[in-house]
Order: sequence, then structure tokens, then C-alpha cells
Amino acid sequence: MHSVRPCLIVFDEKDSWADFCSSQLILIKKVLISSGVGERLRQERERLGKNQTDFGVSAGVSRGTQKAYELGSSSPDVRYLSGLQELGVDVHYVLTGSQAEADLNNLTDVESAVLGNLRRMSEDDRNVLLRTAAAFASAAGLTENKQTD
Repeated sequence: MHSVRPCLIVFDEKDSWADFCSSQLILIKKVLISSGVGERLRQERERLGKNQTDFGVSAGVSRGTQKAYELGSSSPDVRYLSGLQELGVDVHYVLTGSQAEADLNNLTDVESAVLGNLRRMSEDDRNVLLRTAAAFASAAGLTENKQTD
């Protein structure tokens, strides 16, 4: 584990505190913008069928800010990411590039009803339902066809 140690920065009359801090903030900002976040934001926006203006406003930012996030020239903050999660965006995917496991605490009423019924079914009936869902997903052009035999 790393320890955090305080440091002292000494400026003389030729140094500009504001310039130093500004350059450090720019460096931190560049580090915070992870590669691919903007592209994944765009993918999630398009998956939800929203334009930049509506998507941004729904998450609490302007179209210009949304565009900057998607271009990777600006880094989203926590309030924005929280707003995205409320819209149904997979924020874990946006930030990391990997799909998160299903959030069982945030199921829709339909998902909850399906899961409740699934849990009451026999194993054979669950397998039939799984194959049926896989067939529907395949017909819709979705690629994830997990089945059990």
C-alpha cells in the first residue's frame, strides 16, 4: 500500500502559483480521461435512441458538454455519471469497457416479474424458457445466445 506524504512547494517571486496549479490541473484532467470513454458514451446514447442534446440534458449537461465528453476532450463528473445510470446507461461499461453484471437492485417491473417466475419454475421449464429467449434474441440479431442443455 502506498502512503501519502505531504509536500511543500516553494515559489519565489518569479514563479506563478496560478500557472503552476493550472498546469497541474490540466495534467490531472488528461489522466482522468480514459481511452475509449467518449466512444462508449456515444454507443450507449445511440443504444438508448437519443441525440446528444436530449441525452445530455437528461443527464444534466448541455449538448456542447455532451459532445466534449464523446470526443474525449472533457472528462465526465460524478453527477453526470449518476444521471446516466438513472437513464439506464451501463456506467461500468462506459468507464471500463467491460460489461457489468446485472444490477439486481435496479430491475424494472418486467425484469423483476420474469425473474420471479423463472425462480419458481422447474429446471426443465427454465431451460425451455432459456432456449426460447435465445431464439428470440437470435431472430432480433443479438449475438449473445447462452443456452443450457
